[in-house]
Amino acid sequence: MFTHGFMSFAAVCVTVACLVIIGGFSLIIYNLSLFVSDMEQQNRVMVYVDETYDTGAAKSVGSKINLVDNVREAVFMSREEAVERFVKDQGANETFSGINPSDLRDRFIVTLEDNSKMEETVEQIRAIEGVAHISDRPEIAEGIVTIQRVLNIVSIGIIIVLLVVSLFMISNTIKLAMYDRRDEIAIMKMIGATNRFIRFPYFVEGFLIGAISGAAAFFMEWGLYDLLANRIMRMQSMQLLTIAPFREVLLPMVLTFGVAGLFVGMFGSVMSIRKFLDV
Repeated sequence: MFTHGFMSFAAVCVTVACLVIIGGFSLIIYNLSLFVSDMEQQNRVMVYVDETYDTGAAKSVGSKINLVDNVREAVFMSREEAVERFVKDQGANETFSGINPSDLRDRFIVTLEDNSKMEETVEQIRAIEGVAHISDRPEIAEGIVTIQRVLNIVSIGIIIVLLVVSLFMISNTIKLAMYDRRDEIAIMKMIGATNRFIRFPYFVEGFLIGAISGAAAFFMEWGLYDLLANRIMRMQSMQLLTIAPFREVLLPMVLTFGVAGLFVGMFGSVMSIRKFLDV
């Protein structure tokens, strides 16, 4: 590695660049998926209880709602709480200042596990005794599900393309490094060295290049991600977009960079040296 330092350095740099690009795009996809999931959780179903039910009877309806498949949580909101929230949302508007709790109904804010099954879930909730009315937005749920599916397909496609391009670039770089050592390999073959004997040091070199590249790419990705995430959060006055902290994906990123770096380094070295063993 030190004898042919420039080519080893070039192989490390190309590998690091490719890993950082793939890792960066993966983090973007991860944050977009979190954003879409958060949007999905915000699309809740409002279930209104029959106005003739008292508080105790209304809460019993909630226990039945929670037993419905695909219901994650049903949070009870009393008439008094509904009035307080309504008045708070309307601000200083005196038109709604005279609303009494008796004018509203007890209700449940229902969050679903899978919004793509909203219609069938709503039908099951509607069949529960004591449910007077349900306010749902299936068109929004369908739109969010469609966005999630498109995002998954596009992300998989782009990541595959990036992997293929990265492997091609890294393979060519390692081939150039092997080409720079073709005379050494030829001399070892002529004095009787076996292919295994010749291949082993290059396998070890590929391992070291992969390990160094993976570690360097990981820490570079961490630093760039934190830097950009902090700037984005400072630029948002209303904090509309939440950026996941890097520590949340620390272990998956360590495994990804480690495995990818070692695989690329060792596989690239072994595959690139084959043509030079035929002397």
